[in-house]
Amino acid sequence: MLDIESLSKTYGAHAALREVTLRAGEGQVFGLLGPNGAGKTTLLRIVATLLAPTAGTVRVAGHDVRRDPEAVRRSVGVVNGGMGLPARLTGREVLRSFAGLYGLNRRQADARIGELDTALGLGRTLDTRAGDYSTGMAQKVVIARAVIHDPPVLILDEAASGLDIFARRALLDFVAATRRPGRLTLYSTHVMSEAEEVCDRVAILHQGEVVTVGPVGEILGSTGERTLERAFFALVRAQAQEPRAEVFRAP
Repeated sequence: MLDIESLSKTYGAHAALREVTLRAGEGQVFGLLGPNGAGKTTLLRIVATLLAPTAGTVRVAGHDVRRDPEAVRRSVGVVNGGMGLPARLTGREVLRSFAGLYGLNRRQADARIGELDTALGLGRTLDTRAGDYSTGMAQKVVIARAVIHDPPVLILDEAASGLDIFARRALLDFVAATRRPGRLTLYSTHVMSEAEEVCDRVAILHQGEVVTVGPVGEILGSTGERTLERAFFALVRAQAQEPRAEVFRAP
């Protein structure tokens, strides 16, 4: 479902990604973990065809991001922490509009909205104007909008950022439910406990490089740590060969 080979992205002298190679198959939630500035968002924007790679190849659901970007866009749904909604439209109007862009008729759109209402607990957000939403209500509709066409690959980039405890729980439960044949969810976060709960495999990124990739249990076992957060610290310190106080200085 995702095949990334020797991917690099540079901005002048700054390398946001350095020779990243990753593969993720269907039926799993794959986590991208790292602090702010690690390269997670850059990588996901390339996967979603929002950025062009400097070097390397990326294939999403069998489609190359350079050669067939339109097919990639049809194959993905994207959510990040900063997406907005038209304030004057209700959730139902937003979802019907996007369903139409993906070729669904009204009957198909309403059936899909019903499925997402059940999965996400949309409730009154469907018939409330977006301008009156709380952060959690808005994020639920943003997620529903991203998956209205039932894409094989779902990209969640810091999607839980700013959510209250109830909205965050609904999001994590929804992510867990995406784990099924023919589907892949990419879950980017710097909150290790989220990844530990919902991810089958994770890639840890630091300063644009992949530190390690594997199932959560294997990463814990290889480091001898009991939590993913502690394992992350150990792996990044070992890679950087810097004193602890220096590894996480602000960019």
